[in-house]
Amino acid sequence: MEFSQQENNQNSVIFVAQDSVQLSHTRLQTPCFISRNFFTEISIHTIEDIKKTSLFALTSQDDIDLLIIGTGASPQFLSAKQRVDIQQMNIGTESMNSEAACRSFNLLLSDVRNVGLLLL
Repeated sequence: MEFSQQENNQNSVIFVAQDSVQLSHTRLQTPCFISRNFFTEISIHTIEDIKKTSLFALTSQDDIDLLIIGTGASPQFLSAKQRVDIQQMNIGTESMNSEAACRSFNLLLSDVRNVGLLLL
């Protein structure tokens, strides 16, 4: 699915496919993490793999208040323990399918929100 670009200097999502995502200046294989000033491919492959320790290394690269998790074609959700662990990091979470996650990320990014996108 193709998206409209918000600003050239941000890591906005231009296009998302099943196994990759196109940013305004680079293409990443999924799974990956994207925020306003940082992006990287990661080794978190399923929602069950999301741990506080693995997220800390990613979210410490940029100010993140909200983490949007794109879970592929259909939405999957964090366990109660995972939600509590991430809330203890002062980060809110939302899980949704990857296309909706990319649209939400672009919208919040254009609103100058501190948002991160984790695509599985």
